[in-house]
Amino acid sequence: MQSLKRILSGIIGLVVLLGIVWLTTQMPASPAPGSPVAQATNSPAAAPASRATATPRLVTDGLPAIAVDRLPPEAWDTIALIDRGGPFPYQKDGATFGNRERLLPRQPSGYYREYTIITPGSADRGARRIVAGDAGELYYTDDHYASFRRVVR
Repeated sequence: MQSLKRILSGIIGLVVLLGIVWLTTQMPASPAPGSPVAQATNSPAAAPASRATATPRLVTDGLPAIAVDRLPPEAWDTIALIDRGGPFPYQKDGATFGNRERLLPRQPSGYYREYTIITPGSADRGARRIVAGDAGELYYTDDHYASFRRVVR
């Protein structure tokens, strides 16, 4: 009788835990105050491909998300070039991104490509990039690969 109670308690606990995990992956994340997701600085009408209404949230890869309309306008230009296949302004655009920092989901070598987001006033390529996966997913970094956000179209 005791062992049956333990088994039932374990099953109930497991079901509750799975329910909590499922709920937390389905709920939108609250953006941090002052983050680009929390600040509306650009017009959604100017975002590429009329996909600007996406709601940022945490996705299964665990990375924070950012709606495409919350990206700087120069990022929209880069995404449009990626969608068209170029031509790109920098020779290194389209080069393999090695994910050495291991911040993006692990994939085989060559899966990710990096693209420069033009930074007005910068004498070089700057720190902003879009990293694109072979399956079409996009990641944004504004700190030269120290952190990433998944782009939600």
